[in-house]
Amino acid sequence: MDRSPALTTVFVDQRATARRMRKSRLVVIEGPDKGQVLEITRGRVTVGRSTPNDLVMSDKAISGCHFELVTTEGGHILRDLGSTNGTYYQDCRVREIFLKPGVVIRAGTSRFQFQTLEGSVNIPLSDKDRFGDLVGASVAMREVFASLERVAPSDLMVLVSGETGTGKELVARAIHKYSRRTDKPFVTQDCSAIPRDLIESTLFGHEKGSFTGAVGQHRGCFEQAHTGTIFLDEIGELDLTLQPKLLRVLETKEIKRVGGDRDISVDVRVVAATNRDLRAMINKAAFREDLYFRLSVIHVEIPPLRERRDDIPVLVRAFLDDLSERWYPGEGRRFEVSPEAMDRLVSLPWQGNVRELRNTVERAASLADGTLLGLADFRVQARPTSSAAPASAVASIPSGLPFKDAKQKVVDQFEVAFLSVLLEKHGGNITRSAQEAGLTRYHLRELLKRHGIVYQHDE
Repeated sequence: MDRSPALTTVFVDQRATARRMRKSRLVVIEGPDKGQVLEITRGRVTVGRSTPNDLVMSDKAISGCHFELVTTEGGHILRDLGSTNGTYYQDCRVREIFLKPGVVIRAGTSRFQFQTLEGSVNIPLSDKDRFGDLVGASVAMREVFASLERVAPSDLMVLVSGETGTGKELVARAIHKYSRRTDKPFVTQDCSAIPRDLIESTLFGHEKGSFTGAVGQHRGCFEQAHTGTIFLDEIGELDLTLQPKLLRVLETKEIKRVGGDRDISVDVRVVAATNRDLRAMINKAAFREDLYFRLSVIHVEIPPLRERRDDIPVLVRAFLDDLSERWYPGEGRRFEVSPEAMDRLVSLPWQGNVRELRNTVERAASLADGTLLGLADFRVQARPTSSAAPASAVASIPSGLPFKDAKQKVVDQFEVAFLSVLLEKHGGNITRSAQEAGLTRYHLRELLKRHGIVYQHDE
């Protein structure tokens, strides 16, 4: 039996060139599907009753998307996907467990044995450290780039998943850039930013007089993206009642405007993104199974920044070079980061992922006295050791006011300063400003109105 690690990386001249995954399989040893075998040849495979799973079960006690097997350098992980009846190891219900050869697990009335085999499967890595505006020299990102390089020239639908701030929209834009539709429209729609009663009109358009306020005909996002690409961000937030209509559009490539009586053909490539686990939502009847499998013809998962810390210096360098080009064109000025500051940046958790890192770098460069950025510029020189507020924050608190009123004044001051800088950076464009700030356009507009800040109407 091959005792090699589950996943290894091959290096040539100190650069990773490929990954090798040890061959393994999952065998159904008991239940209505006894004898079925799933040969594991990819880093992630799923098991459930739904047709597009890698191992399709007929066991009625198994959920549509019941569990997945993920191969990592640390081993093979079985992860329950929020199934109704659970996944068990030795009569203990498990959410996630590392598998050893020979281990038997139970789901529904079926039992599965995990087996390792001789030999390995090669997983290609891109030889580039960029794909569009995506940057990453880590093995994890170069594996993503290799997948995107194969997928982009096609017209296949792509589902991009990952935590907030990992760069899902950059993936969609890169796919469009390297597709045959590159010179055609690219339309973005955040499904979480549209009021429930307007989402159908926003996506599919409406005819004049079709509802109160419909003073004219409106072409929806799908019509606007005709011959190009539509990016449906936060697809997991799409209202459940509208999901069948979206599914119909994806299958027929026709839309019908609200209040309209004719079908309109649309030729669009769809890229969707989510930071939620849609498979777990399916098991809770919160997302349609058929829509999920229609959208995820190709599934690309972007790893969080904390799982690819070796990308942080590369990203920081890319952000600073971009700032130098924009702020000092033709001057040859170049920002640098001290070794101590870089070490600290690499050590931080970055819950906001790449977006948080970029904002931190831009703030440091904006406030620095020169082009060498140190710990003080990044404001990460020390971890908090007590609950005492910073002196600068205390000094800015208005005196002679009740706590509630003083707090609101400080919050208002912060919001005005933050939003003003944000809008100036993006030329008053509310869509780009909202995307960077991690706000919906509706929320950002309300904040701007409250503070009387003028912005560009770009919808």
